[in-house]
Parts: sequence; C-alpha cells; structure tokens
Amino acid sequence: MAKAKDIRELSADELQLRLRELKQEALNLRLQKAVGQLENPARIQQVRRDTARVLTAMNAAKSA
Repeated sequence: MAKAKDIRELSADELQLRLRELKQEALNLRLQKAVGQLENPARIQQVRRDTARVLTAMNAAKSA
C-alpha cells in the first residue's frame, strides 16, 4: 500500500503510469474473484484506496 506522502511526490507522468497499473491490477483481481482464484480478497480494497489516493493527488496538482 502506498502512502499519500509518497504519492504526492510523484510527477504527473508517474501518477498516470501508477493509475494505469492500479486499474489493470483491479481488473485482474475482479477476474480472479469471478473465477474463484482470488487468494487475497483484502487486496481489492487496497487497490481501490490506492487508486483514490492517486486520483486525489492528480486533482490537487491540477488545481495548484
């Protein structure tokens, strides 16, 4: 899980890349859940929260 402080220090391009990676991971986790192969259900919530942190940092950077 990424800390908000670490995420705020990333550049805009790095945030975009991190967001793309998190969305891909979320998709993979949903597919694993659908077929019953999900090993760590808590990871879904972690990925959702990390995605929200990245989006928040991106929006803060736009308004600043």
